[in-house]
Amino acid sequence: MTENNRSSLKEQVAMLPLDPGVYQFLDSSERVIYVGKAKSLRKRVSSYFVQSKEHSAKVRIMVRHIVEIRHIVVESETDALLLENSLIKSLQPRYNILLKDDKTYPWIVVRNEPFPRIESTRRLLRDGSHYYGPYGSVAMQRSILEFIREVIPLRTCKLNLSPERIARGNYSTCLQYHLGNCKAPCVGAQSSEEYASTIEMATAVLKGDLRPVRTYLEREMKRAAADLRFEQAQRFKSRLDVLENYRSRSVIVSAKIIDIDIFSLLKDDGDDTAYCNFVRIRQGSVTGVYTVRLTAGAESTDAEMLTAGIQHIVDNISGDLSREVIVPFLPSAAILFDGVTFTVPKRGEKVDLLNFSLKSARIYRAEQLKNLEIKNPERHTDRLMEAMRRELHLEHEPRHIECFDNSNLQGTNPVASCVVFRDGKPSRKEYRHFNVKTVVGADDFATMREIVYRRYSRLLEEGAELPDLIIVDGGKGQLSSAYSVLCELGIEKQVPIVGLAKRIEEIFFPHDPMPYYLSRTGEPLKVVCHLRDEAHRFGITFHRQKRSNAFLHSGLEEIHGLGEKSIAALLKKFRSISRLREADEAQIAEIVGNARARLVVEWIKNH
Repeated sequence: MTENNRSSLKEQVAMLPLDPGVYQFLDSSERVIYVGKAKSLRKRVSSYFVQSKEHSAKVRIMVRHIVEIRHIVVESETDALLLENSLIKSLQPRYNILLKDDKTYPWIVVRNEPFPRIESTRRLLRDGSHYYGPYGSVAMQRSILEFIREVIPLRTCKLNLSPERIARGNYSTCLQYHLGNCKAPCVGAQSSEEYASTIEMATAVLKGDLRPVRTYLEREMKRAAADLRFEQAQRFKSRLDVLENYRSRSVIVSAKIIDIDIFSLLKDDGDDTAYCNFVRIRQGSVTGVYTVRLTAGAESTDAEMLTAGIQHIVDNISGDLSREVIVPFLPSAAILFDGVTFTVPKRGEKVDLLNFSLKSARIYRAEQLKNLEIKNPERHTDRLMEAMRRELHLEHEPRHIECFDNSNLQGTNPVASCVVFRDGKPSRKEYRHFNVKTVVGADDFATMREIVYRRYSRLLEEGAELPDLIIVDGGKGQLSSAYSVLCELGIEKQVPIVGLAKRIEEIFFPHDPMPYYLSRTGEPLKVVCHLRDEAHRFGITFHRQKRSNAFLHSGLEEIHGLGEKSIAALLKKFRSISRLREADEAQIAEIVGNARARLVVEWIKNH
């Protein structure tokens, strides 16, 4: 492995998220040589590049051939396990030993036959039967099957229960009938309609509708407890717990969707960049996820960009498309793709797959932006500042932003905070605390007026730099109070100001009663929320410290014979009442002397 390749891989590993997913190692020929799953992608992949004696010779050889790392983020470890299985079977990587055979994960099948059986299977046959799963854990699948068989009387035999055979009386009742586990449809003791209702109850569980069985279990559990049959009640309770932990399906693998392609489009707000994601489903499993970055032409529509993205992926990555393609909206030139039906789903598994594709596009975009920030921080800052200028309708880029927040407890110990961001990042050495001096009680508007006036009247007196943007944490009331101060100081045209409501991140501008909403996926909203959270954190920390000191100070003032200097010395040493209570008389005497120490100890005993 060359030094340049090692440096490139180090950057790729640093870009990996901490989410669960599947990673792929590619060699210089762009062939996938290994597929693995991870609870945390970054932690797992980074372990390959740490010098360790635990690595086998095969792993060390494989690492030397790695040129590129790809990954797919999923919701859970179970989905990662299922996706790893399907990718290994489709790609057949050189360094994967397990899962290359025809073995797959277990499913539960409701057979397409008279008086259907519910069984475990590892083979998906297109025979009209209904398949549920797959299950990453065999134990989970068995617990569901056992639960269904214990709760619902269904046949487990392999007899051909056609109406003709039952009518001829070819069969007799078996042990399961006498044990109460089956109602003997083989001898006509149970009608097909009654059996169908029990099958509906079982399939409701497999589909995720737990209400019918939950109602049955709760009723039987209470009945058993009322009859003092506590062991049976506990069994019903255990089955209820199994039912609650049951998960019926996965986006990664499906028994209903066989061969299909999915495309999604994610646009950068106010930018000419878009990301087109492609998910390939073959034989019911995800076999590929790719994202490409597009640059829009003059006045390009979303439909035209989606068409361009599909065409690029077909020409360079996927080859032919499936007969059905899922899209968020119809492309502008669907006629270019012969024999392809484009579907815009409204509900169900296809919507879940479309959301999975869109999430993959968002993750890819976030990684690209993070990569830009690491490799070219100046360019990243310029792009971020321009996006904020555009989103907040400013004349100049907000390189210097200040945000204010108030904090009090029912009007007591009122304080305020001012945090400063430069180039979208905190400048903590410029943070400022304020003790509210002129406001009595809980009056956020008056507090905001006082703090803003004190801050900017001082900056004007000192001839210091004014910010490019002011943000006040609050709605229209706080914004009006702060804006009136800027008008009084004559800087309302020099410094733009906005208010940020806490509830749903509404932005308010002066003289505009209607709120403005920033893009939920854009970076400007993240910066604004970071400012708000920092101002709140900084202010509430100062408020708690002041409230604690005030409580300690007011308590010690009750002690006759203890002066201000002694109180100040105790405050400096112990900081809080709880720490003062933990101290012994000798420790207190070191600060205020023996006589005063006895007074303090006596006060602590009585309080």
